[in-house]
Amino acid sequence: MNVPTGRVLIDSALMDSAPVGDAAPAGMPTIRRRDCEVGDGWPESVPPLLRRIYAARGAHDADSARPRLARLLPPDALTHIDAATALLAEAIAAGRRILVVGDFDCDGATAVAVAVRGLRMLGAADVVHAVPNRVAHGYGLSPGLVQSLAPLLPDPGRPGVGPGQPLLVTVDHGIACHAGVAAAKAQGWRVLVTDHHLPGDALPPADAVVNPNLAGDGFASKALAGVGVIFYVLLALRRRMREAGAFADHVVPDLTTLLDLVAVGTVADLVPLDANNRALVAAGLRRLRAGQGCAGLRALIEVSGREAARLSAADIGFAIGPRINAAGRLEDMAIGIACLLADDIGQARELAGLLHTINAERRAVQQAMLDDAEAALARRPAVDPLHAGVCLFDADWHPGVVGLVASKMKDALHRPVVAFAPADPDSQQLRGSARSIPGLHIRDVLAAVDSAHPGLIERFGGHAMAAGLSLRREAFDAFADAFRQTVAATLDPALLRAEIVTDGALAAAEFDIAHALALRDGGPWGQGFPEPLFDGEFDVLDWRVVGQRHLKLTLCPVGTRLRIDAIHFGAGQGVVPAACERIAYRLTPDDYRGNGAVQLVVEHREPVNSR
Repeated sequence: MNVPTGRVLIDSALMDSAPVGDAAPAGMPTIRRRDCEVGDGWPESVPPLLRRIYAARGAHDADSARPRLARLLPPDALTHIDAATALLAEAIAAGRRILVVGDFDCDGATAVAVAVRGLRMLGAADVVHAVPNRVAHGYGLSPGLVQSLAPLLPDPGRPGVGPGQPLLVTVDHGIACHAGVAAAKAQGWRVLVTDHHLPGDALPPADAVVNPNLAGDGFASKALAGVGVIFYVLLALRRRMREAGAFADHVVPDLTTLLDLVAVGTVADLVPLDANNRALVAAGLRRLRAGQGCAGLRALIEVSGREAARLSAADIGFAIGPRINAAGRLEDMAIGIACLLADDIGQARELAGLLHTINAERRAVQQAMLDDAEAALARRPAVDPLHAGVCLFDADWHPGVVGLVASKMKDALHRPVVAFAPADPDSQQLRGSARSIPGLHIRDVLAAVDSAHPGLIERFGGHAMAAGLSLRREAFDAFADAFRQTVAATLDPALLRAEIVTDGALAAAEFDIAHALALRDGGPWGQGFPEPLFDGEFDVLDWRVVGQRHLKLTLCPVGTRLRIDAIHFGAGQGVVPAACERIAYRLTPDDYRGNGAVQLVVEHREPVNSR
């Protein structure tokens, strides 16, 4: 397929006149308010507003709303946990080399840091780490990566190496790396896979596999991130070693010191914040707010302009995580891991500054790619509504940024989107990232395409909302057609209209700093436990454009005499607000103005009576 340089290729069916599955255009989102019943038993310290918000998320008492570490699920129910800890304990006792291999995203980087730091705390004398290069190796433990790792691990047959075999530990990947695990086993290494991605029909030929999503696994929380899985393995390993008397002569290592890293990886990977994950994240945030995080995270908080004492899960998601991720997208995730493993604050600041610079470059590349995608979609015939699924490809796009493009376009179109780029400038292979909307399990869609068209997809894996895959360049059109047909056959067309779910209206007395602080500190908020969002009708008293793309407003809730500042980021140029609008918003402290000021962060606006 000959693709013009610099021109986005949309799957060709999008240029036809009729949508598959009668998919309607996304149109204006609908606003729906959550239902909830607030029960008794809440302590006086929890404001009524928070009680309502917690109840709407299924938390009906203080313990379920703000779970503590004491309520963490024990690791016992994880399949193969005993085999995994036996491998690690034996390697530590024999002084054998342990090689930790991670993934090139924030979850993978924090998982490597947790594994290396935790194993050393537990007495491992020889721990090294590695991470694939996105362009050179592709995703996960591939045979090519195994070949490049061989010099890091001793040959078990070489004289003087000592008894037993070196141990390779995957974190945040491995469940789909059958060929890579087999290649490592052929080298004479033992292999422990720790992962959270959904498994296929067969497991890789590792010595042990720990993954809460294995078939029949009894661990109650299936939402652990990769960093959470390796943290749990370390918890189980510490217990095994303690029961064996390994710490008889010294203090048992405190693994909770690793929770700052666990929190960052968990939030950045967008896994659901169920009660177990909220306990992990809340404990990690407490460490970061107290200035007790590792040097690398403290430096990243500084360089991102955040204040540690006020750090929130949103700050991790929008400021800390992207700077770590940027290394794996455009450069080498080894830089991000080095920052997280640094103990000297000066070195950490130097590495954090480099990550900050790389992230600025990533943002520029991302914006250019988004401009390309939006321009390509704008060239569609005006009569052509969007289909149920969208595939995009440009020969000049960067493979490390296509996931961000897919995510942004998914939000804009409210359609599942797959964005592709060449694996490298001279490659005939494409790397794709898929992002989905609620109601469509994107990995299941890829599995269905793979089943119906064997060999079309070379590799794939992922979750319900995000997945990755590899294709041959000439297979793009065939994949796009199969993807679109599968989505249309699977997805209820009613779900193709975006929905904004809110917590209702705020009372006039709730537009104050006390409630803004309670909302900010009442989390952690995130996937599956969303940050509070409200809606109501407001008179627009004043407005102006700031920073070229943002809208600053002065609002008055209808029926009151309040004057409230608001900001609508990315509202665009040339947008004139109506005199009265229905607005979906978040109530936040206005740290810039200070002195108890609050502001509304606008997520959606529409003229009143527009429907």
